[in-house]
Amino acid sequence: MNTTPAFGISGWKNSGKTGLTVRLVEELTARGYRISTIKHAHHDFDIDKPGADSFRHREAGAGEVAIVSGARFAIMHELRGADEPRLDEILERLAPCDLVLVEGYKREAIPKIELRRLESKCREPLAPNDPHIVAIAADHPIEEQALPVFDLDDTVSIADFVIRATGLPRR
Repeated sequence: MNTTPAFGISGWKNSGKTGLTVRLVEELTARGYRISTIKHAHHDFDIDKPGADSFRHREAGAGEVAIVSGARFAIMHELRGADEPRLDEILERLAPCDLVLVEGYKREAIPKIELRRLESKCREPLAPNDPHIVAIAADHPIEEQALPVFDLDDTVSIADFVIRATGLPRR
């Protein structure tokens, strides 16, 4: 069982999830933490290109294809009709680190910060119906909120909060 803490970055489309995730990775790694990320995609995605050797391997029916070089490796796993893996199953597959930031996965039972932007596709608040949302970050004032509220661009304060919320040791 993976005991690495996970913290979610949640919100509707165009709420700034990727931007905050990237800034938190930069901030937390600069402080000396080893950070991994998981990004949930709601659509069919591919990180491989038609014609590439690895693409041809998958097209031929390989269940997993590993691409390995001196700089990085990637393992692509074809579901071939199987159910999407649960978040805990993906967490189990990650190498040891200090914290996993999880972008998306609105409904998972992990501590999350809800992002709210005026330009979001939907502006319906998630926090009232999700007890796992522990804070809100927004680009506009949030009134009458029991949860901590941060400016969406205040990466340092949000990083401090994530450290406290996940119990990471201060560095």
